[in-house]
Amino acid sequence: MYVVCMEHLELAIDQFVDEYEDAPDVVDLEKTHFSAWEPPAHCERCQAKARFLVV
Repeated sequence: MYVVCMEHLELAIDQFVDEYEDAPDVVDLEKTHFSAWEPPAHCERCQAKARFLVV
């Protein structure tokens, strides 16, 4: 699972495919809210706002 900004989305998808050999689901965190989990505020690769969850 990766939480990334728009700039790092493609890199996270590539990393997911390399690791799991399957296509990930990409969730837009601006359109989806979770009741039992609060996503990190920042991208795990930089300090930009986290926008996507790659699972």
